[in-house]
Amino acid sequence: MSTLLYHHTTMALKFLPNHPILPASLPTSFLEYLSPRSTLSPPHPSPLASRLLSIDGVTSVFYGTDFITVTKSPDVNWAHIKPEVFSLITEAVTSGEPIVNTTSGESTDAGQSGGEQEDTAEYDEKDAEVVGMIRELLETRIRPAIQEDGGDIEFRGFKEGMVSLKLRGACRTCDSSTVTLRNGIENMLMHYIEEVKGVQQVLDPEEEIAIKEFAKFEEKLKQGKNDAATEGI
Repeated sequence: MSTLLYHHTTMALKFLPNHPILPASLPTSFLEYLSPRSTLSPPHPSPLASRLLSIDGVTSVFYGTDFITVTKSPDVNWAHIKPEVFSLITEAVTSGEPIVNTTSGESTDAGQSGGEQEDTAEYDEKDAEVVGMIRELLETRIRPAIQEDGGDIEFRGFKEGMVSLKLRGACRTCDSSTVTLRNGIENMLMHYIEEVKGVQQVLDPEEEIAIKEFAKFEEKLKQGKNDAATEGI
């Protein structure tokens, strides 16, 4: 099994186990777990995600079809938790146990999510042709690149020229996710589809909190460097 450090941030690691992660029968391209409770909830509990989220400092576990992305809190060093993360993933893969189970019932925990099977995106029917082009670009040009980096993307809506998107997995809760949207996705959509005026990221409440906490942590680091530089003068 090989590992790849996500190139946008040191907050997430993408693991490539050379082994299918999601069952072929699963009607979604990804699953994401944001809390220990979510790993036990239907319809897709995961023993591995449960063990990973029990590690102090691990904040989320994301499964793609053939990769696993683990995200940590900003105040935790990978050197302290990576060996245990690597060991748990290796053990789960080599043991042959299912990474994801399927149980009856619907999830009541907002911390577990997968690709939406029903079309829940919000848009006006008169924009159906434009939305079709947006979806086509997302599926053929944008999603593969984001999945390569350990994440995924969902189309959530189109209104008055603005495309609403939800980023998943690696860099889901960091500032560079905004850069990804603005510099990459927005430019491509606006280049090919003149009706698109911009993109906006859809955030869950817990993601907004995480981004604020990460910003506070970065500010502390900058302040510490400034103080050290001042003392050295």
